[in-house]
Amino acid sequence: MRPCRNLMWCAAFVALASSAAAAPDEDLLGKAAGYPVGTRGSWFYDEGVRIGSFSHLDTLLPHYTLRKAASPLPLPAAASELKIDYRFKDQNYTLDDFLDRQRITGLLVIKDGEILCERYQYDRKPVDRFVSHSMAKSIVSIAVGMALAEGKIASLDDLVSKYEPKLAGSAYGDTSIRNVLRMSSGVPFNEVYDGKDDLTRFGNLRGSQGSIAALRAFGPREVEPGTRFHYASSETVILAVLLRAVTGTTLSEYLTERLWQPMGAEADATWIRSRDGTEVAAGSFNAILRDYGRLGVLLANDGAVGPRQVVPKEYLLDATDWHRQPEAFTPRRATPYFGYGYQFWLFPGEKRRFALLGVYGQSIFVDPELKLVMVVTAAAKNASVGKEPLAAERDAVWRGLIGKYGNW
Repeated sequence: MRPCRNLMWCAAFVALASSAAAAPDEDLLGKAAGYPVGTRGSWFYDEGVRIGSFSHLDTLLPHYTLRKAASPLPLPAAASELKIDYRFKDQNYTLDDFLDRQRITGLLVIKDGEILCERYQYDRKPVDRFVSHSMAKSIVSIAVGMALAEGKIASLDDLVSKYEPKLAGSAYGDTSIRNVLRMSSGVPFNEVYDGKDDLTRFGNLRGSQGSIAALRAFGPREVEPGTRFHYASSETVILAVLLRAVTGTTLSEYLTERLWQPMGAEADATWIRSRDGTEVAAGSFNAILRDYGRLGVLLANDGAVGPRQVVPKEYLLDATDWHRQPEAFTPRRATPYFGYGYQFWLFPGEKRRFALLGVYGQSIFVDPELKLVMVVTAAAKNASVGKEPLAAERDAVWRGLIGKYGNW
C-alpha cells in the first residue's frame, strides 16, 4: 500500500487503499476464507486464523470492557506525509518496503501529537481492535504505579504476600513487588510458546484451579530475587492478583476511569478474563490502533495529558529509564539488546527510549524527548520475532525515524 498524499483522505478510504497491493503471505494467513477467527484452541498457534483472531479476539473469549472517553484526544493529521528511509542489511528501504516485506497489520507513527503515517494491511480497518499480547504487561505496570500513588500499596519493597495472604509461604508471594515488576523473582519459568512449556502448564492450572493455585505451583527459586532478569508471564499475573487485592475491583474497571478515559481513548477497549475473574493480564488486551497511539503519546508526555498528570511521573521514570535500574537490568545485560524496567523494555543508548512489546510483533516504541511514537501490530511467523527478520527490521525503521528527527 502506497503513501497517501492527504492523511485525512487516507483515513477515510483506508480499506480501499489497503487492498491495492498484496501483503506478505496473505494466502497463508487466510485471505481466501476472509481472514477467519479461530477457536479457543487454535487462535494463538494457527497462522491460518491469525489475522482474524488477532483483530477480533474479544468475539471469541469472555472479556471486560474499558469504556471510551466522552471527548477523545484529537490526533490530527500532519500537513504533509511522512517520508523516511532506513538502513537494513546494508540497503536503503522505505516504509512501503517494510510493509511489503513484513506481516504488518497496522502501522502508526505519531510526532508531537500528530499522525504522520497510518497504514493497514490484510483488510484490517481503523475500527478493528488489535490484540496486545504482552504489551498488556506495561499497562498492568501503570496500574501498579497508580495504586502506589494512591497509597493502596505502601512500598514496592513490600512482599506481595503482605497484600495477598493467599500467596504467603510461596516463592512468588515471598517476593517483593519491585522484583516482580522487574521479573526477577528467581523462580524458574520456561516460556517458549511451543504448547509444552511452563506458560502452557501455568495457563492450564489457572483455567482449572484459579490464579492463586497456579502461582503457588511454581518454585523454589534458582537464584536470589532481584539478581537476574528472567522473562515470565506468570510474574505479571502476580501483579494482577495483587492489584485485585488492593483495589477490590477488576483491572479493567480500575483503569477505565484512571487511564483509558483520561488519556482520551476514542473507542472501547477489552481485556480477556480468566475463569476466576481476573484479567489475563500478561496479554489479551484489545484496542484500536489509534488508541494504542494515544497510550504512546501519554507515555511520551511522561504520563501527562495537558496539565493533568494521569500516570505518576516518578513511577514512570523509574519504570522506563535504564539509568534507574540495577546493572543486571540494563540494556545488553538483561538481554543481548534490551534492558528491562518495570514491565517495560528499555532501548540501549544514553537517551531514554522504551517499548511495549508482545509476541508475533506487537509493539509501541516511545521517545519522550522527540515526542515520537511508533505502533506496530503484526501477525509474524514466530511468536518470538527475534527468530525472523521482523524484529531487526522493525528496529531499523525506528532508528530511521529517530535519525530523521534527532540522533541515537
